[in-house]
Amino acid sequence: MPDIDTISEGSAPVPKKPELLAPAGNREKLEIAIHYGADAVYLAGKDFSLRNYSGNFTDTELEHAVALARSHNVKTYLACNIYSRNNEQEQITTFLEKIGKINPDAVIISDPGIILQSRKIIPHVDIHLSTQANTTNYNSARFWQTLGVRRVNLARELSLREIAGITGRVDIETEVFIHGAMCISYSGRCLLSTFLTNRDSNRGLCSHPCRWQYAVVEELRPNEFYPVTEDKRGTYIFNSKDLCMISHIPELIGAGITSLKIEGRMKGIHYLAAVVKTYRDAIDTYMDDPAGYRVNPQWHQELAQVFHREYSTGFFFDTSDAGTPNYQNTHQGHIHSFIGKILKPLKDGCHLVEIRNKIRRTDRVQILSPGISLGESAIVGLWDTDGESLDHAQPNTRAVLQLENAFLSHDIVRKI
Repeated sequence: MPDIDTISEGSAPVPKKPELLAPAGNREKLEIAIHYGADAVYLAGKDFSLRNYSGNFTDTELEHAVALARSHNVKTYLACNIYSRNNEQEQITTFLEKIGKINPDAVIISDPGIILQSRKIIPHVDIHLSTQANTTNYNSARFWQTLGVRRVNLARELSLREIAGITGRVDIETEVFIHGAMCISYSGRCLLSTFLTNRDSNRGLCSHPCRWQYAVVEELRPNEFYPVTEDKRGTYIFNSKDLCMISHIPELIGAGITSLKIEGRMKGIHYLAAVVKTYRDAIDTYMDDPAGYRVNPQWHQELAQVFHREYSTGFFFDTSDAGTPNYQNTHQGHIHSFIGKILKPLKDGCHLVEIRNKIRRTDRVQILSPGISLGESAIVGLWDTDGESLDHAQPNTRAVLQLENAFLSHDIVRKI
């Protein structure tokens, strides 16, 4: 691990094990995040978060989610991070009162007005400041701390040196994104979606126009489209690469960051399982033996399996890398290898599996199970839930797979 003084502008605290914070867009994703080793999850109710299309939780579901997480010693952070309007102030008051009864470990906020209301209505619930508040220096962090904020999610525009310079000068907890999609806008505050589709990204309705394909049209030639790059695809001129910091766990821990956050409340359970498992393994491996730590090539192989754009290290080290658009015309990863989720282990290596993509009796599979390397197995037997032998199982069904070894509920099954 590099000496912290070589990257810090101040005196950083002694590095300690950071929290691994995972997205939980619905109940199933919450279970997956817990199963694969997240220390904490962030989730949302049906209103006032920035991911209105991720499923989210009703009030009753939130109560159950917080209880489930606590039973596994996992913390829950509830997002209320929109920038609110005048006509929503009474609704937000009511929502905060509900949050007070649900009692998550923290509420994630970006709007100073909601912070003010939270201090009055739910003083017993910690406040975490959203990345949208754009905290870029230690004095800003100190300011938010005077208003009762417990943690700040630092701006994604910061370098690791700048982050270490903040953590070395403040007592407030810090959090950074380490994996997932990057927004092209400053701290995620984008107006493209509002202009082009009348869906406000700052209120959870983003239509992601930064991922669309664009070409140039000359004024007097309205039907002639000119690609910006020298190929036939056009160009994704706004399209950022995805963030991936799996090769830099020692530097992240050395910077004194409290919580390492994974993006992706709208991503699927295969993505969530693979990413949480990989970062859990990397963090634990480093903390067990810092001097002997090496990046495991399997971690890169695992993260290459999931649905993603080209990876980069964002702004942590090299801004030229962060500023290079993603010119790939397609997503990367092996999304069709995902077969399903084990619902329940049965006897003799049999497992009840929820099938998401077609599986054949002759296929060989990998099993993602927490805390161990990938398990591989032939399919010894395949039956429907009535016990009838199958040559293959179709999506959106349940089937019994007999494997060469026993695995766990919530383990992910994928085809090799």
